[in-house]
Amino acid sequence: MHHDYYYYNKEELLRSPKIPLIVMEDKPTVFQAIAREMADFIKEKNAKGETTVFICPVGPIGQYPYFVDMVNNENINLNNCWFINMDEYLGDDMQWIAKEHPLSFRGFMDRTVYSKIKPELNVPEDHRVFPDPNNLEYIPNLIEKLGGVDICFGGIGINGHLAFNEADASLTCEEFKQLKTRMLPISPETRAANAIGDFGGRLEDMPTHCVTIGFNEIYNSRKIRLGIFRDWHRAVARRAGYGEMTADFPVSMVAEHPDALIRMTEFVASLED
Repeated sequence: MHHDYYYYNKEELLRSPKIPLIVMEDKPTVFQAIAREMADFIKEKNAKGETTVFICPVGPIGQYPYFVDMVNNENINLNNCWFINMDEYLGDDMQWIAKEHPLSFRGFMDRTVYSKIKPELNVPEDHRVFPDPNNLEYIPNLIEKLGGVDICFGGIGINGHLAFNEADASLTCEEFKQLKTRMLPISPETRAANAIGDFGGRLEDMPTHCVTIGFNEIYNSRKIRLGIFRDWHRAVARRAGYGEMTADFPVSMVAEHPDALIRMTEFVASLED
């Protein structure tokens, strides 16, 4: 099978994608743009005395050092923010892996974000939320109580997944959009891509299961902001922009969202090294 869109050059890629695509010089530029949007949005909400609700990824992660610097240097108060993280790996007992595990998203956020922010500016501890395998209803109920998510930030997996909402060709798009926070097995391609990208290729030691917010929580966010920069994101960008809308490539459904965009590097937009 041959898909022409995988071979689109930069000009063809940007001609008429189904999801708005923004090309930026390099990874630092993409990450700085994400951090700036986070910081400026919080400042706007603070000025109105309103709560900020973000869905946050651990992948991409390059935005966080820039964000921490902006918060500390510009004295941006995060006391009225909720950071709902997308997902976490589970161990064989179907509980969160230990925070000390090198793959733990909870450990990453503590080490890289929360521990680096001035204490008086920080996100309150009970506003730092992860999907909990023992209380799957908590995040959907919390989002409803908070009046919805302002912005969902994220990356895109090799099979088009957002958070760990793995591709599922057995579902219609409408059925997939109803999926809420849940536990599920991680697909072989996602485990392989994450082992290569995040774990030195230690495939047999990669967790096999995860807990994730649902596609429902992501899709119903008022804004969706995705960032891509890896070599295999070249194919992801092209299928997201021009492939059919299908639960077999979940990000394709973002094409129907009213305020979504994908930021990418020149490397991803180009087909030349």
